[in-house]
Amino acid sequence: MRKILIAGNWKMHKTQAETKDFLQAFLSELGDAPDERGIILCPTFTSLGVMSKNLHGNRVRLGAQNLHWEDSGAYTGEISGVMLTELGVSYVIVGHSERRQYFGETDETVNLRLKAAQNHGLTPILCIGETKAQRDAGETETVIENQLRQDLVEVNQNNLVIAYEPIWAIGTGDTCESTEANRVIGLIRSQLTNKEVSIQYGGSVKPANIDEIMAQPEIDGALVGGASLDPANFARIVNYQ
Repeated sequence: MRKILIAGNWKMHKTQAETKDFLQAFLSELGDAPDERGIILCPTFTSLGVMSKNLHGNRVRLGAQNLHWEDSGAYTGEISGVMLTELGVSYVIVGHSERRQYFGETDETVNLRLKAAQNHGLTPILCIGETKAQRDAGETETVIENQLRQDLVEVNQNNLVIAYEPIWAIGTGDTCESTEANRVIGLIRSQLTNKEVSIQYGGSVKPANIDEIMAQPEIDGALVGGASLDPANFARIVNYQ
């Protein structure tokens, strides 16, 4: 059964104090969201502890923004699955386009991180998507299929979420048309052995377009960037109609 999942990716925003303030405002506005609608918050590593404490017993699940494939070692600046599970993390974003673009992430390392997440009982949110140049060249389908083929080697599709994030729509205000996002997500699903994997859309998701996005039959949720930083905006997205 495909589950609806709305996740907020805070990227490099918010101190621990700001995280507490956000949660106080956000949690008070969740009354209308159906219980079966999953809600995930992925703060910075420094805010995972304070968020874990403040979410204890709450319906909101805790997510992280990355993890390393080893449990420990000489990997300056990285974090392991052991460290994340100790903090009560349930989900982890893997392969976000910013990791691929700015920090040298490859399909090979994405695959290693996916398997490491699953080995620790974490549910990875695999991010895939094409650039503007690739879309303009008519390569969207090829790019998506290649990413899936390489990223999902020996990955358990029974414990997986995928986020289709067209890179040209992330943080640009230029949202992919909901019908086109639905088409590409249908393509993604056709490539999977488990058709029940939840597939989110990400890329300039905001209160003004969430209802239209979630009306599409193939879309199982959203991975939200900038709009997840404001408690009222994110609550409106979670409470989509």
